[in-house]
Amino acid sequence: MKSPYFTADHEVFRAEVRAFLADEVLPHAARWEREGGLPRELWKLFGQRGYLGLLHPRDAGGGGRDVFTSVVFLEELGRTGFGGLRAAVSVHAYMATHYLAAAGGRELRHRYLAPAVRGDSVAALAITEPAAGADLAGLTTTATRDGDHYVVNGTKTMVSNGMVADFAVVAVRTGGAAGGSGRAGMTGLSLLVADSGLPGIGREPVRTLGWRSAGTATVTYDDVRVPADRLIGRLNSGFYYLMRGLQLERLAAATLALGGIERSLDELRGFLRGRRVAGDVLAGKQALVHRVADLATELAAARQLVHHTAWLFGEGELPAAECSMAKLYTTELACRLADASLQLHGSHGYLEESDVARAHRDARAATIAAGPSEVMRDLIGRDVLRGPAGGGTGPGTRPAGTSPHQ
Repeated sequence: MKSPYFTADHEVFRAEVRAFLADEVLPHAARWEREGGLPRELWKLFGQRGYLGLLHPRDAGGGGRDVFTSVVFLEELGRTGFGGLRAAVSVHAYMATHYLAAAGGRELRHRYLAPAVRGDSVAALAITEPAAGADLAGLTTTATRDGDHYVVNGTKTMVSNGMVADFAVVAVRTGGAAGGSGRAGMTGLSLLVADSGLPGIGREPVRTLGWRSAGTATVTYDDVRVPADRLIGRLNSGFYYLMRGLQLERLAAATLALGGIERSLDELRGFLRGRRVAGDVLAGKQALVHRVADLATELAAARQLVHHTAWLFGEGELPAAECSMAKLYTTELACRLADASLQLHGSHGYLEESDVARAHRDARAATIAAGPSEVMRDLIGRDVLRGPAGGGTGPGTRPAGTSPHQ
């Protein structure tokens, strides 16, 4: 589909990424699903291609590429059809290392970001806890200053890359009280970089319904002494860094889901064209034709929403409502399409090892990660209700003449 957002260079890059994934990833991805993680060699291959730092600024060791280069990469990563793979790579490249690139000092960038961009080390992001996920004010993992160290205690769960990461960016409480209302529970959060080999860190694999190659783990911190110079940015400013980083995380999740939807629709189209029932191909049945029409229309709408949100992000804005909308719409659409595809594939789709069954398992996880759909609706609704009544303005509206279509 022609788009005002992509240049010829973007399409050359898309072909390059698609060929790389076809040659180096897809032949092995099913095995990595069974093994529950990605091999070290793959991270190095991604790093050698420059794929792990596309959006990071050059002075932070990244590629300094525009946002739509990342959109291309994430769409193609999503098109692989392996949710665990896309979760692992996106957490590393667009979530954990984002905080180092955005707020880390020179030494932290040199020590952690540069090798992560090269693929020499693997990064994880440890935020979610057994009793707190989207509610950042409820985080209870503590970091208490003791001389030139912070002593960290707590438990993080659902940590993608947790079993293989060399380091994690950890959200910790350095002040305030967990569960406090308003600003009370938010102003005391900070971000620390913790090497995975530090004494007192425990890692246990977590068996999940989908995303099986993401290396998901529960990570415990028992009097872990983290050097004080591993603090990212300013003390007690972690909430504000997370609020900005979560918008990128939601945009990345939406873009990955977009690629996955396109793959699922392609596979469904091929199946309906080739499958015969009572002498007729399924693609000739009007009920199925109409169902595909609805899904394709929703995909077209999702694509425009995601790309417009990415454009706003690239313009230097922080489109929080649009990021939530894009994440909500695409991940929920991915579930609807995965469900329809499994139903229409019949018994073939219900096989444990089928691509259709894997897409069905993986799609649901994306509606939960980076804030569940219910939280997205709450954020969107509150943003809309705060806007001026009857003013014709709201999320996504911009002054005339600023659209890339003009």
